[in-house]
Amino acid sequence: MDDKGRITIPPRYRDILKARQEQHLIVTNLDGYLIAFPMSEWEAIEQRFSRVSDFRKDLRSFIRFFVSGASECPVDRQGRILLPPNLREYANLDKDVVLAGAIRCFEIWDRPSWDNEMARIEKLDTDEVRKELGI
Repeated sequence: MDDKGRITIPPRYRDILKARQEQHLIVTNLDGYLIAFPMSEWEAIEQRFSRVSDFRKDLRSFIRFFVSGASECPVDRQGRILLPPNLREYANLDKDVVLAGAIRCFEIWDRPSWDNEMARIEKLDTDEVRKELGI
């Protein structure tokens, strides 16, 4: 991340955005890191959220947290997005960040948190998860 808070989108993901004619990402907070969605994916999330019961306090709380942190980030000509200060602060982002692909989106982590998460995951028994995913 540069001094202004910009990160460069990896070329592979930029190619996907270009093919989909998407010029903006929606970036929001989740579990101590950031998550970035193409606009079309974000709109699908909004549709799912609009069908959720207004009477479930836990769902309302999560949606409030997730949506209120969302920020529209245009991709500039150099393939970068500017992360707003509040999101950079939430995820403790400094110079050394990790962008991790997550199929329909990508995650943005600060390096120490990413390293801790990878160490935690490596210790997990993932047999059931792999079975459910068919791998």
